[in-house]
Amino acid sequence: MDLLASITGIVYKPFLTRKLNIYKISELDIAFSRDASFILNLVKNRNIALSWWVSPKRTRSYPYARVYDTLSFEGKKVTIIPLMKDEGKDGDRDFLQWDTVSLMSLLGIYVIITYYKSAEKNIRYENKITNQKFDFKHIKKELNLLLTYQSDALHWNLSQIEKINHIANKAINSYTKISKITGVELHSDELAKKRVLEITKSKNSFMTLSRELAQKAQKRESITKQPKEKLSGLKTTITIKNYLGGFYFFTCDEVKIVDKCLYLVEGKHSKYRIIPSEEDIKDGLIKMILFTNLKEIYLDGKKYCYKPVLKLTSDMDYKKKRIPESDINILKTLNNESIFNGFKVTLNNKGLSEIIKDL
Repeated sequence: MDLLASITGIVYKPFLTRKLNIYKISELDIAFSRDASFILNLVKNRNIALSWWVSPKRTRSYPYARVYDTLSFEGKKVTIIPLMKDEGKDGDRDFLQWDTVSLMSLLGIYVIITYYKSAEKNIRYENKITNQKFDFKHIKKELNLLLTYQSDALHWNLSQIEKINHIANKAINSYTKISKITGVELHSDELAKKRVLEITKSKNSFMTLSRELAQKAQKRESITKQPKEKLSGLKTTITIKNYLGGFYFFTCDEVKIVDKCLYLVEGKHSKYRIIPSEEDIKDGLIKMILFTNLKEIYLDGKKYCYKPVLKLTSDMDYKKKRIPESDINILKTLNNESIFNGFKVTLNNKGLSEIIKDL
């Protein structure tokens, strides 16, 4: 099944966000070493909520959970994303995709695209690096520009795309220096330059290239069922179009048609815990933010009603094990969030509201 949906804006109230620590701009490097999301005081009485990505790839280090934790902040919300991350020839190399930037725009998140400036040799592998650090001077410069920026996140993010060529050159030069200093062989500079050249010809070519890659990744994921997922429906592609004509490509873990209504299911599973981790749950909530704000959804050209569902599963039976108080608090808060925003949560196929009554 291939679903086509539309969205005009985001209205959502998060409940599960954690309390963020506050740092001064002079403590930026310290903040990055301690927290994945935090409040940053730029100048007197001017704060922003900031999160950062370890890699531009969305499936690494729960970047969605990091962004989620900033959503309850009433001021500007910013996320720092590296244009590329090279872990060495024996590791991965990931590149930013347009769809990531456009999704952040849809959520009202201001993106700062940056690069890694330093790293150390990974002593466990011959050709891998670790402990990569951003160019904090560059990040501070962009934050100062954002301080007086009056337009919305979409326009700011488009202006960030226009700086991609400059950032790419900085990233490639930094990795060349890192390779010489550490003695670690990285991925081919020529291939990196070729990839960067493809995405920097223009904003449109970047969007087109990333869109094609996102579609390919979407199709690969749609035919791959992870062994850890306890799902019974069909894994389905869903393409979401916004009012500006932007496209967001996702996979829905499970889709069921019940009484002529589509159930859009995002699944999160835990093998050793009674419930999935809080980061996993928050990652799933980003999908709920999108799914609860869909205006129309079509399957094979036919319009359907729909119901978003966050499906939590575990190899451990909560009835046979004593649920920790911390997990009970998460479930109660999650239940309140689901009721307020209009989606359903299940735990091992039982409605969360019903489970809460028994706790």
